[in-house]
Amino acid sequence: MRLAVIVGKYHKEVAEAMLADAQAKAKELKVTLDPVVWVPGSYEVPLAAQELLERKDVDGIVVLGLIERGETLHGEQMGSVVSRLLKELELRHRKPVGMGIIGPGAVKAQARRRVGYAGAAVAAAAEAAELLRKVQRG
Repeated sequence: MRLAVIVGKYHKEVAEAMLADAQAKAKELKVTLDPVVWVPGSYEVPLAAQELLERKDVDGIVVLGLIERGETLHGEQMGSVVSRLLKELELRHRKPVGMGIIGPGAVKAQARRRVGYAGAAVAAAAEAAELLRKVQRG
């Protein structure tokens, strides 16, 4: 199984820790994570997701990043848009999207405690891809 990974680098320290957690879980599950694509931030994830989900050599994707709590509702708006677009892409391409974006509304301290969401996103995408294979075979 091959999953692509998209990482929002705006919060680079958290993003690197999340990627390491995702890679550890993939190794445990014997899942290949390739390619790993870095984008400016979580808001740019859907564009990269569109391209990667079109690839025949990718069974699904995992998205990682942080939408931090701010002083305005900007993060909530971003989170809503990103989440909706990723679900639409998942359904259109019939390939799983493992959601590992923390937030919106998290602060960096909370995000550091939730780095394990990355591994959970890998596990969810891998399980969903396997389920789809079984359903499609009948």
